[in-house]
Amino acid sequence: MKTIAAILKKLNQPLNIGELSLPVLKPGQVLVNVFYSGICRSQLNEIHGLKGEDKFLPHTLGHEGSGKVLEVGQGVKKVKPGDHVVLTWIKGAGADVPSTVYQSSEGPINSGAISTFMQKTVISENRLVVIPKEMPLKEAALLGCAFPTGAGIVLNNAKVSSGDSIAVFGVGGIGLSSIMAATVMDTERIIAIDVFDHKLELAHQIGATHVINAKKQKPLTEIMNITGGKGVDYAIEASGRVETMETAFESVRVKGGKCIVAGNLPDGEMISINPMELIRGKQIVGTWGGETNPDIDIPKYVDLYLSGKMKLGKMITQEYKLESISKAFDDFEKGKVLGRALIDMNLSESINNK
Repeated sequence: MKTIAAILKKLNQPLNIGELSLPVLKPGQVLVNVFYSGICRSQLNEIHGLKGEDKFLPHTLGHEGSGKVLEVGQGVKKVKPGDHVVLTWIKGAGADVPSTVYQSSEGPINSGAISTFMQKTVISENRLVVIPKEMPLKEAALLGCAFPTGAGIVLNNAKVSSGDSIAVFGVGGIGLSSIMAATVMDTERIIAIDVFDHKLELAHQIGATHVINAKKQKPLTEIMNITGGKGVDYAIEASGRVETMETAFESVRVKGGKCIVAGNLPDGEMISINPMELIRGKQIVGTWGGETNPDIDIPKYVDLYLSGKMKLGKMITQEYKLESISKAFDDFEKGKVLGRALIDMNLSESINNK
């Protein structure tokens, strides 16, 4: 059986679209027909070699998506053929099979436990979560990375409650997900910070009570004005930039304010903070996928969507076909992607990607 996949052959080069032969499933592996896959900065950093030395070239990419189970390997109990599933990089229950190898006309192509930039893919059992068939697969793709990370920061890391204030630095997929989750928790002040007005407008539509364009205003000054000089209870850094991480930490209140870093910096880059602020009670922590337990949290998010409390569709602003994936990343890098861009494996031509 064959599949079409986007392959990273060389760093800083467009992804190559090629045909791969599917391997025989190992115990604990699952063959999935991918319907949608999301793209994000983590993969962009990988394409540019910003995560450190890449020892696995050439290899496949993609770590969030949705699809339908076609076949299961020996010992798989979590899913069965015909199940609709979310594909997520976040480890859950089940066998953990760290890698697989596809074959191509040019030789072997490496792959990890999950890869979603391909029409059919071999996935480790623990990277799958079964969802009800009434959950649309398009919106379900967001539940593999962007939404559980952003919502998990709000619900698991921050444990935001009614009356709290929160500042979100960077309103891409993770930032918008944080805002959406904060609205469900009746957060009093939700401040969105970005450098693109069109992204801030979308953040406002999703639930931000205040927006700040960091190119036109000083975020720290504006946040202090909004909070009466106290600072916010929580700041989420989702842009992956040194200056925003430092400003996010400065923006939280003393005596318990918490800055949560989700953005990815290139490996080796450092930030600077004033240690006296730590002594005054400010906190700064990182997050690993919003501390998500996918087998528990993803079904909760499905329920919130199906009950109408979370409008995931508002976050999907662009769709591309697999053959246009390099354009999708180029648009993403240039700030042309408003919310979350999806790769539609069944799309005959790209739409809404101006």
